[in-house]
Amino acid sequence: MMTHMKTTLDLPDKIFRDAKATAARRQVTLKALITHALKREIYSSKPAPDSIYEVDEDGLPYLPSRGVSVTSDLVRQLQDDEDA
Repeated sequence: MMTHMKTTLDLPDKIFRDAKATAARRQVTLKALITHALKREIYSSKPAPDSIYEVDEDGLPYLPSRGVSVTSDLVRQLQDDEDA
């Protein structure tokens, strides 16, 4: 037998509004939408990284290198691509 637990979530206003709109569009309850999203996140066959950042020996978070050097030229190119 599956048990249920009630809880309260404190969500940013925009996330809440977007979630309600998505649930309405899909003709499901907000509870069903959130339950589905949590199941997908928790039980996904493709494991998500625990974190996008790492912590150094001093306990400070940092973004690890991903093999791309961010230069002014790269930033300008990305801005130009976005404007196009």
